[in-house]
Amino acid sequence: MKPPGPKVVALGGGHGLYASLSALRRVTDRLTAVVTVADDGGSSGRLRRELGVLPPGDLRMALAALCGDDEWGQTWRDVVQHRFRSEGDLQGHAVGNLLIVALWELLGGDGDGDNTGPGGPGSTVAGLDWVGRLLGAHGRVLPMAAVPMDIVAEVRGADPARPGEITHVKGQVACASTPGSVLGVSLVPADPPACPEALAAVEDADWVVFGPGSWFTSVLPHLKVPALARALTSTRARRAVALNLAPQPGETDDFSPQTHLEVLQAHAPDLRVDVVLADAGVVDDPDALDKAVQRLGGRLVLAQVAADDGSPRHEPARLAQAFVQIFSD
Repeated sequence: MKPPGPKVVALGGGHGLYASLSALRRVTDRLTAVVTVADDGGSSGRLRRELGVLPPGDLRMALAALCGDDEWGQTWRDVVQHRFRSEGDLQGHAVGNLLIVALWELLGGDGDGDNTGPGGPGSTVAGLDWVGRLLGAHGRVLPMAAVPMDIVAEVRGADPARPGEITHVKGQVACASTPGSVLGVSLVPADPPACPEALAAVEDADWVVFGPGSWFTSVLPHLKVPALARALTSTRARRAVALNLAPQPGETDDFSPQTHLEVLQAHAPDLRVDVVLADAGVVDDPDALDKAVQRLGGRLVLAQVAADDGSPRHEPARLAQAFVQIFSD
């Protein structure tokens, strides 16, 4: 029997977290995803506005990433990721989103006032655990906070007519697509209740992994939940950052790899990092990146983790191998 591997907590949301989880589930059997819950667009946004629940989309994607490569895992991954195409109200809804919200309502709709109503922390975690059992997920998925929230971005030059003006843009979709340069993000509410199970997972972890993913709307929001930020800075776990393969249009245009780290440090000055992982093929100035890593207290690991098709997409097997090396060192 192979050893279970280190206890790993992966932070993020969307496609970036999907990539890291697809790799990490090959490395360890003790894996927890802590997911950003600020989406306000698409199927997630509609369910959030109509039912008052956490947006389920990024949680669904994390669960799909944890599905195994056998027939059961592949089938259920495809089911929960399937989106309806119609001329009616189901247009664009993902099956997994509806399944998650249905479980939240069934598990927490008793109205007994114990804070386990739809979207409350009790029903939220229990519902996600039930979906994980159905999918045979290789790990656990948790929200970073117990209530829906909005991301507010501080943006310079959102109005092309006034390029030097700094304005505030609210909402994850708006922040991800705004013109101008994003300088930083905050949350509304500013002090949301962190998911207790997420705090416990971070405290008990051997490794915490940030990224890859949308830097301002998926990775950094974890550090703006005060209780979670304190847990991330005080945990005994070692911390790794997996950098993106390319800047993201609308969020990190023209960002170098080291700029990502500078922004991370600006949002969490007390956070120390042990390892930064970057693809050797996309780092133009290794010395500058290495200096940025050292300022965070860590070491730089360069590896080939990108897919061969030229897209800014991590190859799960290569990323897994890089994590194996990092964790063993």
